[in-house]
Amino acid sequence: MTLKFIIHYSLHFLVPFLFSYFFFKENWKKVYLIFLASMLIDMDHLLANPIFDSNRCSINFHPLHTYYAAIVYVFGLFFRKTHILSFALLFHLLTDFIDCYL
Repeated sequence: MTLKFIIHYSLHFLVPFLFSYFFFKENWKKVYLIFLASMLIDMDHLLANPIFDSNRCSINFHPLHTYYAAIVYVFGLFFRKTHILSFALLFHLLTDFIDCYL
């Protein structure tokens, strides 16, 4: 296992768990599930050829990982029903952005 792998998957699974548990104690399971569901935006990787390329930066390559999509996610922060999902999606993009530089 490489350091890049550990950092990437810790940011996708461990950090959202800790965030959910410590900031949403009453609903931490629901919030954590929302964070996990935010990974469904990776379905846009199926549109790429090849589907997986370890050297490819997903930011601005896949449609749901673009800056335009991020703008939509930012708008979602302002609505009570979508603010947690929007935060989770933006955190997902941040994780992938960090991965581009590792």
